[in-house]
Amino acid sequence: MFNALEVVTTVIVGVMVGVEFAVAFVMNRILNALPEESRQLGHAHGGRMLGAVMPVWYIGSLVLVATWGIAGRHHDGAGLVVAAGALLLLSVVMSILLLVPINNRNKTWTPENRPEDWQEQLQRWERFHYIRVAVIIAAFTLLVTALA
Repeated sequence: MFNALEVVTTVIVGVMVGVEFAVAFVMNRILNALPEESRQLGHAHGGRMLGAVMPVWYIGSLVLVATWGIAGRHHDGAGLVVAAGALLLLSVVMSILLLVPINNRNKTWTPENRPEDWQEQLQRWERFHYIRVAVIIAAFTLLVTALA
């Protein structure tokens, strides 16, 4: 059962990392290449879609890693799992404090009601997102290393 927890946790965190990597390095570049109105509408739609799913995914991943850390505290790699959990906790805190407030504003914007600085706000979100992606990649790397 413990091995299943390790594998399921690693896969779920890995897929989350893949989605967030794709947002940062694929989707945002596609959206940012669109004309201004379409770009803003695309970002707002993406914010609504992923804003509904990602909180559950981040918290669920953190719970799974914490469960692995507790259940495997006497196994090899336990320190790596705890470190991965700390990084995932950091990503959740970053999300709540830095990214979610911008996303909550962004997902309500339309071309008619968006603020003057909407592009600057989205650029700030993207910079924070790059950092968050690096943090969750590091967490995923630690989990994979703990499996080895």
